[in-house]
Amino acid sequence: MFSSLPLQTLDFIRKRYTERFLDSGSTSQFFSQLILISLVSAFLVSVPVFIQTPLVRAFPWLSLLLTGGWVGLGIFLLKRPKTENWGDLLLGFSWSWLAGSIYWGWWRWEPFIHLPIESIGVPFACWCLWRGWGKIGNWFYLGSLFGTAITDLYFYLTGLIPHWRQLMQVVDPALARPILQNAIAQIHTPWGISWAIVLVNLLIAVGSLSLQKVELHRWAFAGAVLSTILVDSLFFIAASMS
Repeated sequence: MFSSLPLQTLDFIRKRYTERFLDSGSTSQFFSQLILISLVSAFLVSVPVFIQTPLVRAFPWLSLLLTGGWVGLGIFLLKRPKTENWGDLLLGFSWSWLAGSIYWGWWRWEPFIHLPIESIGVPFACWCLWRGWGKIGNWFYLGSLFGTAITDLYFYLTGLIPHWRQLMQVVDPALARPILQNAIAQIHTPWGISWAIVLVNLLIAVGSLSLQKVELHRWAFAGAVLSTILVDSLFFIAASMS
């Protein structure tokens, strides 16, 4: 149903964008910013997964303290006109990093509190958006959280939660192999495949609709949402090869 959405979205953006910015002569520059914001947002979603997770398991307090570094760098960049967008984005990323440090450092074996901890910055993000502050960073954080919620929903719907808890409690990597193999077998059932198709299409639809808004914060949101598909796919491939 949504397979043609990305192409339709790009055509829509190209027409709307040209109409809006052609006279100003800034079309190419702003469009490049849109793409770059989206790509960097996608990259920042993968950072906690592939870099923070092993770091926080070995040095949880170091990962937690690094949150202050991200906040400091974000504020530094935010104060400069040429880098304020990146500072804004980095401040939103710091919420994801903080939540990841807390959960994966001390609560990773409790999947039921994963989403509540990941949502730690939602009240602040909503308040800032209500005041019109930090749109890029806060929309990125909400997009990342939405992707996390969809992934967790898949775990609940397909009965993978017990495998999650078991996997987080093993120390020997050799003991993780049968757990991963059982989880993969459960994903390969008609129920698991059906829900994967439904939720992937949902992510594509939400991301594509956001891309139709010619605004930096909307593209940051879309980049975070759509990158969830890539990250989950890489985890699936890694688990399948175990």
